[in-house]
Amino acid sequence: MKEIAVNRQAFHNYELLEKFEAGLVLTGTEIKSAREGRVNLRDAYGLVKSGEVWLLNCHISPYSHGNYANHDPLRTRKLLLKRSEISRLIGRTTERGLTLVPLRMYLKDGLLKCEVALAKGRKVHDKREVSRRKTIEKETKQAVRERE
Repeated sequence: MKEIAVNRQAFHNYELLEKFEAGLVLTGTEIKSAREGRVNLRDAYGLVKSGEVWLLNCHISPYSHGNYANHDPLRTRKLLLKRSEISRLIGRTTERGLTLVPLRMYLKDGLLKCEVALAKGRKVHDKREVSRRKTIEKETKQAVRERE
């Protein structure tokens, strides 16, 4: 598995509830550009509409050796999920405060996959609490290592 892009902000801004692996419907120049690592997931999000899941605001830069048929960088892309996963997402995204967030894109057996998570947004005080907890855990691990 070769990692193409990671949405690090998603781990900080959201509480991740459930993860899904989805394929993407892409054009020829999009996959070539993605293999070069020219993908940005920062503002991207997922949307469930009429029984299908879509990825919006995912920026895949135009292919460097492309021609007039190059793709639109911010076009809406369809995510490929199992029917049972889609029905579960339909039920969960209608709940207040839950959204679909892409976490990372990677190549798996030559195919581009997107890891999408069902997430709940964190408030500012929650973010502070999580970072405080992480630093405490880090310090305790260091203290244990120093004793050994």
